[in-house]
Amino acid sequence: MASPSLLNQQQIQALAVDVQRYLRDSLEVELGQFDVQFLLDFIIDKAGREIYNQALNDAQTALAGRLESLQAAIWDLEK
Repeated sequence: MASPSLLNQQQIQALAVDVQRYLRDSLEVELGQFDVQFLLDFIIDKAGREIYNQALNDAQTALAGRLESLQAAIWDLEK
């Protein structure tokens, strides 16, 4: 089972419905709820932490850019 710290059960169930629909509509693959849940757990286990860490890195980069802008604005006010 996927780590509960990444997604809660309600989020996983909602994703399972979306994945089940995607597989059916786009790939013409029918999977039951249990099989889709197992697939999602596998994907979350294998990729979840990397995706989460990349999102944190992206947020940190965005915040650093904003901080630079604020510092530049403050320096402009000091002149």
